[in-house]
Amino acid sequence: MRLEYTFDISEVSTPRLSVEAVEGIGKLFTLATLVLNVIDVKDKVELVFHGLNPDDPSRKIEAFKRILESASTGVTIHWEEGQGGGVPGSSSYFQWMMLTKA
Repeated sequence: MRLEYTFDISEVSTPRLSVEAVEGIGKLFTLATLVLNVIDVKDKVELVFHGLNPDDPSRKIEAFKRILESASTGVTIHWEEGQGGGVPGSSSYFQWMMLTKA
């Protein structure tokens, strides 16, 4: 299924983004640049990492943190873990994270 929509970032109080754990590392670099641009105009961003293996979300989060923290933006970001777990009746696992500008 494909869903297309548009909105202005100013219309959303807390931007929420998703990354699939089976996607390559390139997606994490793209997500990191997007998050840094969004956090420049918003105080927080929520992310959901998901995958087919229980370890997928945490591995992607750790890699994402390393990429994001390597940027020389001068912005300190506070990380807060949200809900995580598995989707009943499937082999999908997820972890929500909230990133807040400190």
